[in-house]
Amino acid sequence: MLNQTKPDPVRSPLLDQAQAQGIRHGYFTRIGGVSTGIYRGLNIGTGSDDDQALVTENRARVAAWMGVPASHLLTAWQVHSPDVVIAREPFVGERPKADAIVTDRPGIAIGASTADCGPVLFADAGARIIGAAHAGWKGAFTGVLENTVAAMESLGARRENILAVLGPSISPDNYEVGPEFVARFVDAGSENARYFLPSAHAGHSMFDLNGYTIDRLARAGVTAEGLGRCTYAEEDLFYSYRRTTHRREPDYGRQVSAIVLEKV
Repeated sequence: MLNQTKPDPVRSPLLDQAQAQGIRHGYFTRIGGVSTGIYRGLNIGTGSDDDQALVTENRARVAAWMGVPASHLLTAWQVHSPDVVIAREPFVGERPKADAIVTDRPGIAIGASTADCGPVLFADAGARIIGAAHAGWKGAFTGVLENTVAAMESLGARRENILAVLGPSISPDNYEVGPEFVARFVDAGSENARYFLPSAHAGHSMFDLNGYTIDRLARAGVTAEGLGRCTYAEEDLFYSYRRTTHRREPDYGRQVSAIVLEKV
């Protein structure tokens, strides 16, 4: 599959409902790229040590699938924050440091770059307002999901009409954390204990980032679901920071999840 020359992103049946209103989306995999070695496939990580000419070509292929020029595929400089930016034109110069982007402008594809963290795509099809958030544990914990919904509302969206779908991310079967990590979440609310199960290593736990993310979205008042795809386990399709770390590889690629308002 990695020999394919065109991207073949995973799709969400829920977000496919917005296709009739001219909203296109894709959770891109490693398929359809030109990178080689440990980055083999569609690595769009500008922060990786991959040949940036290959990264540029990979991003251009994603943009083409989304139906926009390469300059109109926007990803932020992600810093594991709760911060959201509103984009109404391509970024000029240094990309903003933020972890979510929203827009109401057709022809601007917005995306989240991930390699285990949760990419969440949002759409209010009636209002034609979209969002893309990078939700690792820290971003989800500090409010990036709720802030994305609020930013969409500031443009005219209604949260009860927003669809939000968590794309491929690390599953609880592969996300082991230490006791200080668990304590941070439980100290914030005793109900968070349900997202942790004992691991095979004493004092450690397996964390359900997916469940935590979906539940926070639901509490924010949007219609939410997850695709149930694990970046760590599905090596042929997804890059994974944790898998790379376990193998002591020097670096890792990133996939992108993107959404766009098509011009109508």
